[in-house]
Amino acid sequence: MGDQDRTIRYPWETPPVGSEAIEVAEGVLWMRLPLPMKLDHVNVYALDDGDSWTIIDTGFDSKKTRAIWQDIIAGPLKGKPVSRLLVTHHHPDHIGLAGWFQSELGAELWTTRTAWLMGRMLQLDEQLHPTHETLEFWRSAGMADDIFAQRAAERPFNFADVVAPLPLGFRRIKQGDTIRAGGRDWDVHIGNGHAPEHATLWSRDDNLVIAGDQILSSISSNIGVYATEPDADPVGDWLEACERLNLLARPDHLVLGGHKLPFTGLPTRMRQLIDNHHGALDRLEAHLDKPSTASDCFAPLFKRKIGPAEYGLALVESIAHVQHLWIEGRALREKREDGAWVYRRPD
Repeated sequence: MGDQDRTIRYPWETPPVGSEAIEVAEGVLWMRLPLPMKLDHVNVYALDDGDSWTIIDTGFDSKKTRAIWQDIIAGPLKGKPVSRLLVTHHHPDHIGLAGWFQSELGAELWTTRTAWLMGRMLQLDEQLHPTHETLEFWRSAGMADDIFAQRAAERPFNFADVVAPLPLGFRRIKQGDTIRAGGRDWDVHIGNGHAPEHATLWSRDDNLVIAGDQILSSISSNIGVYATEPDADPVGDWLEACERLNLLARPDHLVLGGHKLPFTGLPTRMRQLIDNHHGALDRLEAHLDKPSTASDCFAPLFKRKIGPAEYGLALVESIAHVQHLWIEGRALREKREDGAWVYRRPD
């Protein structure tokens, strides 16, 4: 591979704002919607099907986002109807307005079975207080006492806060499907790790890849373990998916991700994503010379100070990595009297 093939390039240095759209390829529009958090945006896309549009992902459900979409439909989408919405995965910044597109705009929802089931289940599961299972899960991770006390007393984040109700009915997409949209045939390849059964689309007709959050240009997607499946191995799922998708990667692929900028140089980026996690696991394994809870493992994983706003995502990612070492037999664990799992390297 030559130096040029190893270079990651960004064809557009400036993203669209508001209701603006950038045509990244014939019949493919890129828009960017605001998010009220540190990662302050999500990328969405529109594929021109002639007499209608296919939309990829939606942003949060909010009055502001709905208004932006109305301006997008009237402006860049030229008033043509949205006949289909394809959601890459179940996270709220991607599925948030799916129900609105279905109920108000008449779009048909296409997504994976797991994404739909997870999205609908979580949207219906509104909680005023953290559940007993969640509290026990936080204890098992060794959450700091002051943070535990604060979060135990707060109303937790609910999908229903930012995800519109999802009506019954969707069209399932799965590994090996081919979808016609935007004048192209797209092969569906399923990712995992960041979200279960995450759909990515690979054009047969040109160099486009719609990657959602499975492949991002300059950040690594969060990989977390949650109380819903406390013994999961999303790091193992992530590495398997990255190795498999890497076999499809070409230097000329233009990757349209869910965040940050579109880019080329996909084989290099796939290698970075794989190597970065192996490096983090190696650092973490060395750290476990000193027995540690998941909450004790931020320093070797992130190599920076974790603030209150990042603590939740950092904790679930720390659990995922130290648990992967345990599942692989590279760490042992035992439960302390306070309920926290303590991990260490085997003797």
